[in-house]
Amino acid sequence: MHKRHAIIVGAGPAGLTAAYYFLTETDIRPIVLERGNLVGGLSRTPIFNGNRMDIGGHRFFTKDADISALWQKFLPAQGAPAVDDKILGRESVLVDGGGDPEVVDDVFLSRNRVSRIFYRRKFFSYPVTLNFDTIKNLGIGEMFAIGASFLKAKYNQRDETTLEDFMINRFGQKLYETFFRDYTTKVWGRTPAEIGADWGRQRIKGLSLGKTIVDFVKKSFGSKGTDETSLIERFFYPKLGAGQMWERFADEIKRRGGEVLFNSDVKSFRVVDKKIRSVTADSPAGKLTFPADYFLSSMPLAELADALDEKTLLERPRQIAKNLPYRDFITVGLLVDKLKLVNCTKIKTFGDIVPDCWVYVQEPSVKLGRLQIFNNWSPYMVADPQNSVWLGLEYFCREGDELWQMSEPQFVKFAVDELASIGIIDASDVRFGAQVKVPKAYPAYFDSYENIAELRAALDEIQNLYCIGRNGQHRYNNMDHSMLTAREAVRTIVGTSTRENIWNVNAEQTYHEVAHD
Repeated sequence: MHKRHAIIVGAGPAGLTAAYYFLTETDIRPIVLERGNLVGGLSRTPIFNGNRMDIGGHRFFTKDADISALWQKFLPAQGAPAVDDKILGRESVLVDGGGDPEVVDDVFLSRNRVSRIFYRRKFFSYPVTLNFDTIKNLGIGEMFAIGASFLKAKYNQRDETTLEDFMINRFGQKLYETFFRDYTTKVWGRTPAEIGADWGRQRIKGLSLGKTIVDFVKKSFGSKGTDETSLIERFFYPKLGAGQMWERFADEIKRRGGEVLFNSDVKSFRVVDKKIRSVTADSPAGKLTFPADYFLSSMPLAELADALDEKTLLERPRQIAKNLPYRDFITVGLLVDKLKLVNCTKIKTFGDIVPDCWVYVQEPSVKLGRLQIFNNWSPYMVADPQNSVWLGLEYFCREGDELWQMSEPQFVKFAVDELASIGIIDASDVRFGAQVKVPKAYPAYFDSYENIAELRAALDEIQNLYCIGRNGQHRYNNMDHSMLTAREAVRTIVGTSTRENIWNVNAEQTYHEVAHD
C-alpha cells in the first residue's frame, strides 16, 4: 500500500525514469501527467502509414553504467543480425543470448554510425575533420587559409564570453566562418556572437582543430585517433525507434502500479507555506486536481512559472522564466522512391543509398537544418526499407514565424522543393509527406539565461518541487542526462542525494559523451 504519492509533469525520458525509480526504490506511487498522447517527449516516435519517425535522431549513448543497464533491461542487446546486415553481408556486433530482431521486437540494435556535413553539394566529415576528402573538397588554398587562421587564433586567444569566442579559439576565424557561423545561426536564430559560451562548453567539449590535426596525423601513420565521442563508430538504438524505449518504460510503470495519464495539460499549482499541495490539469474529462506529497516537473520553466502564483514566485524570477529563450522545431517525414545522392563510401546499403544516419545541411540556400535517413537508423522503422527511403527533414524556427504558420500541405511542399533544389531528391519520387511541430524543443543559452541561477534558487525554495529533464532545467541535455536528473531527484527525496546533484548533472566541463574507463 502506497502511503505517499508523487505527481510527475511530462512523460519524456526524465518523467518516466523518475516514475520508474519511485516504484523500484521507494514506497511512493507516481502519477505521470502528459500533455500529449504519446510518451517519449522529444524522443517519441509517431507512425505514418507504417513508417516510424523519430522527432529528431536520438542515439542511445551514456557513460553511466546504471543507465546503460536500465536501457538493456527494457530492450536486450541484439544476438542476431538485423535484416539489412543479414542481406547485405555487413558486420554485426552481437551478444550471446541476445534477441533476434527478425523474430522479436524488443531488441536494442547496435548500429553503424555515419554522420556528415552536406555543403557545396559535397559531403564533409562531421565533426569537421582534417582528411583527404576535406582537402579535396575545399582545395589547398582554402586549407592553407584555415591553417593560418587557426595558428593566429591559437596565439591570440579570446576571452570566452560568447559562443563565437569559444569556436574561434578552437577552430580559427576561417574555419568558424566556413562551417560554424551560418549553420549555428540557422539552428538558433541568433549568431554565435549573441549566444553564451556555455552552449559550446556543453555540446562541443573536447573538440578543436588542434586535436583534429593530431588525429589526422595519427591516422595517416596507422595509429588510432582520439577517443572523442564524435568519433564513436557505433551506437545502440531500439528496433522500432527511440520512442519504443519509452513505451516499454510506460508499460513497466503501469505494471508496477503507477499511472501515465495522457492529454493532461498542467495549468496551476496550489502552494501553501512553500509546499505544493496539489496540481490542476486540463483533460478530456475537464479540470482534474491531483493532491500529492512530491512534485517533479519536466515542463518548460516558462510554463512552470505561469503555473505558480505570484506569491510563490515573485516578479524578478518570474520575468527571468518568461524571457528564457527556446528554439522551436518542425520535422517533415518524406517517403521517397530513391535518393539522387551517390553512395561513394564502402558501406553497403539497401538501394545503395548513402549510409548516413543524419546529415547536417549547411547549404546556405535552404532553411533545412538536418536530414535523417531512418533506413540507416533501423530498417524496421520503414514499411518497405528495400524499395523506399524514409526521411526526416528538420527545421529550426520560432513559434508563430513564417515557417510555423504554414499549413501542413504547404510546409511539406516547401520541404520537398528545398530538398530537390540541392540535389538530394527528385520531387517526382516523393510518395507522401507528414509534418510534426514541436514548440520549445531546444532550450537556448541567451537572453535571460544568464540569470537562471536566480530562478533556480527561487524554485528550490518550494520544498517539494524538483525540476528535472531538458526543459525542466533549461539545459541542453541528452537523454541519459535527463534520466540522471530524475534519478537524483528521487534519491534526494529519500535522502541519499541532494538538490545540488540534480542541477549538477551534465554541468561538468569534460566532454559529456566520452566514456570513462
